[in-house]
Amino acid sequence: MLRQGPIHTKNRRSSNRAWAVLAAAGALALSGCGGGGGSEADPPPGATASAVPRVQLPRLDGEKLQVSAVWTGPEQANFTKVLKEFEKRTGATVTFVPAQDPIVTFLGTKIAGGQPPDVALLPQVGALTAAVQNKWVQPVGPEAKAQLDANYSDGWKKLGAVDGTPYGVYYKAANKSLIWYNAKAFEAAGVQPPTTWKELLTVADTLSASGTPALSVAGADGWTLTDWFENVYLSQAGPQKYDQLAKHQIKWTDPSVGQALTTLAELVGRKDFLAGGPSGALATEFPKSVTQVFTGGDRPAAAMVFEGDFVAVNIAQTDAKIGEDALVFPFPAVGAKPPVVSGGDVAVALKPSKGAQALLTFLASPDAAEIQAREGGFLSPNKAVNPSAYPNDIQRGIAQALIAAGDDFRFDMSDQAPAAFGGTPGAGEWKALQDFLANPSDVAGTQNRLEAEAAKAYGN
Repeated sequence: MLRQGPIHTKNRRSSNRAWAVLAAAGALALSGCGGGGGSEADPPPGATASAVPRVQLPRLDGEKLQVSAVWTGPEQANFTKVLKEFEKRTGATVTFVPAQDPIVTFLGTKIAGGQPPDVALLPQVGALTAAVQNKWVQPVGPEAKAQLDANYSDGWKKLGAVDGTPYGVYYKAANKSLIWYNAKAFEAAGVQPPTTWKELLTVADTLSASGTPALSVAGADGWTLTDWFENVYLSQAGPQKYDQLAKHQIKWTDPSVGQALTTLAELVGRKDFLAGGPSGALATEFPKSVTQVFTGGDRPAAAMVFEGDFVAVNIAQTDAKIGEDALVFPFPAVGAKPPVVSGGDVAVALKPSKGAQALLTFLASPDAAEIQAREGGFLSPNKAVNPSAYPNDIQRGIAQALIAAGDDFRFDMSDQAPAAFGGTPGAGEWKALQDFLANPSDVAGTQNRLEAEAAKAYGN
């Protein structure tokens, strides 16, 4: 399978400086210093998100559109508000059709049945490449391309292109290098947010000894385990090795992979560190992995949960307040530098219709992104989005840091892989890492399984 590789960077140091905003800006509460301190502060005077349309859309009265994504729950509900605004501006009727993972299989079934959605949001670069190779998607039209050129950095535009032709709009991004924590649990154990892997292990040990397991791990959802591995690997092995492994130019039996798995086992191999132990982690789906950290008063099921900025959506389902009860720190440095891993969902048109292209145009505009930004748990790579649209200083700071990083980041490795390896529940990398969580001592066996699955999926 032809794949689009990661963005190649010229100067990784600028990325570290940009993302250091997360730790340095006290108002973000990312350093763990202070709880309330205005983290839910109102936007600066006069800095309000624009209510005046900044993109012109055609009238589509009577036209019916379907949009598919793998989003559920609050994420789906928040995106539906964006679609409602599109309906209001165009006169079209839009129906959201939930998709199943892997979305390439879901779309293939729909297309084979002659009922593809008009627009789909793909959560993997590999899925975009596969869709283009299968001739399922339409190139981005001139109006949407104009929005891309005005609002996106080259890096995000390249990720939405295949062989130089733009096919997609990256509507949603993610900072997947964050660890969220229960402020009361940290205070009760007398610990502070760590900045290195060694410090993280010490903090985890102290928390667990205090009676609160350190980590809530969503082992039932294999994609979260790929994110754990990628952050450790990027920081420890470095960006060059990361790029090579992402393209399968080096094998998963490479010593650098074994070193990363051994390091990860230092954390997940401690049964007392995990809420419910390994079996409990493997039975925990992502939403619960978040909510159980921020419920239970001063005795939650765990003190920390690792995942992206979108964790905020699930925190919002609890009584915890972001910036007071729920705080966050950057993924600690395993090697010389902390990791910067991003992800995202790319919108593509599956039908050559005026309505599909109009929706892509809207999704490429700041108008659409600001609607969902206000709801929380959402991060846009659109540089024209007004920061005041984000509901609190933590999410505002994460968004501003992403934009400041420009093209200087690494995209989620599993999302670059063929879906059979990096994006299929119960198979490929997801299953191999779930098996590893069950038996973290089997590093060599895990590497062999990963390489066998990768070789089959990549075809080399």
